Amino acid sequence: MSLIKVSNLTFGYDGSYNNIFEDVSFNIDTSWKLGLIGRNGKGKTTFLKLLQGMFEYTGTISKSVDVDYFPFEVTNKNRMSIEIINEIAPNVEDWKIMKELNLLNSDTEILYRNFKLLSGGEQVKILLVSLFLKGNNFLLIDEPTNHLDIETRNNLVNYLEKKKGFILVSHDRNFLDKVVNHIIAINNSNIEIQQGNFSSWKENRDRQDNFEAIQNEKLQKDIKRLEIASKSTAKWSNEVEKDKSKKYNSETTIDKGYVGHKAAKMMKKSKVMEKRIEKAIDEKTNLLNNVDKNENLKIIPLEINKNPLVLSNNLQIKYNEQTIFNPVSFKVNNGDRVAIVGKNGIGKSSILKLINGKQIQYKGELKVVNGLKISYVSQNTENLRGNLKTFAQDNKIDESIFKAMLVKMGFSKSNFDTSIEDMSEGQKKKVLIAKSISEQANIYIWDEPLNYIDILTRIQIEEAILNYRPTIIFVEHDETFIEKVATKIISIEK
Repeated sequence: MSLIKVSNLTFGYDGSYNNIFEDVSFNIDTSWKLGLIGRNGKGKTTFLKLLQGMFEYTGTISKSVDVDYFPFEVTNKNRMSIEIINEIAPNVEDWKIMKELNLLNSDTEILYRNFKLLSGGEQVKILLVSLFLKGNNFLLIDEPTNHLDIETRNNLVNYLEKKKGFILVSHDRNFLDKVVNHIIAINNSNIEIQQGNFSSWKENRDRQDNFEAIQNEKLQKDIKRLEIASKSTAKWSNEVEKDKSKKYNSETTIDKGYVGHKAAKMMKKSKVMEKRIEKAIDEKTNLLNNVDKNENLKIIPLEINKNPLVLSNNLQIKYNEQTIFNPVSFKVNNGDRVAIVGKNGIGKSSILKLINGKQIQYKGELKVVNGLKISYVSQNTENLRGNLKTFAQDNKIDESIFKAMLVKMGFSKSNFDTSIEDMSEGQKKKVLIAKSISEQANIYIWDEPLNYIDILTRIQIEEAILNYRPTIIFVEHDETFIEKVATKIISIEK
């Protein structure tokens, strides 16, 4: 049995307010198929980098295996995709590369296109082909499903089922359930490891949270009762001690020794109660430390008395005068929640951009209601710059509402001073979502909104959509999200 042993690990980035890891210890068996989960910014990718020896830290990390990190770094994206594969997995014959790409249901022509010009999903597929063909060490796999279509995710499931052990960071609940047999969770106050998949961990976590909530309520009642009793007892003792010789009538005086003894006894009882209160408070402080409050996000859509809002008849997107998918017809009415699904690179994002008013070549008919107010979330975060205050001003949204939504999605107040370009990809995506739900719109158009977004925030977004029922058109590959949210599904086929 080969172990990765972490002992008294402490690490924080220079200039940060708090350490990401503080004196944590645990062991990982390298035969485990381990899912690493936690809120955005909790240190999942940081931990993978620490395992690679990329940062200095205190404590020890000992391992007897060499590690490989996925996704592989592409130093020069202005090259043909096949050149990038040959660099990562040298000496592999072209027919093997094409075979793997076919197994991912992707056209081999992308091998001879500039990597930078591929869609996000197509880029991930090129890196997956490199992963499949490269002789790998123990794998550290960091969010491999971002941008990937559902079919390719299932192909990746088949690949990982054959691997002996790995550490996988993913926020796709369905994907995690299919491929992992252990969970390591970075919680608010500790790191825990459990056997099982995500669903079994979530069930145990909910059960523990409910138990702690009941214990917390019971202790609160006990503390309140003991505090009242302790104060009453101490008050009685003090009053009697002050007046040991008080006469209750003209003939009888209470014995001072007896009263003093009883007062001392009551004071001792009060001290015992105080110790019980302290113990109860100590017990209470150990409860609910890992509970992430699933605070409600708010969406306030604008009503419009027109239908349909969007109408498509035999729509086809054109690239270089050629149509890229079969004609598609659909309509979007008030209250519809429409998921657009299909393979990577087939033109789903182009449909969203076209509805949003971008100049894109197409064939067929597309009608959008005049004056329709649209809130758009782009798939791309590369152009985000500046701080949150400036971002809110530039986008004409209420800064306080915008920041309140971010806090509910797990941002700390210290994040407010961070430049957006220095944030993690998950935090950048939350900035875009918080902007969108802070806007009042007739229709929300979201292009892969969940890329890099942690599971708890995904659940918050689902619940907000179901609670406020905005009209929404979205592209997403998270099957659980689609199943919970969509009222219509539009399938795009080549």
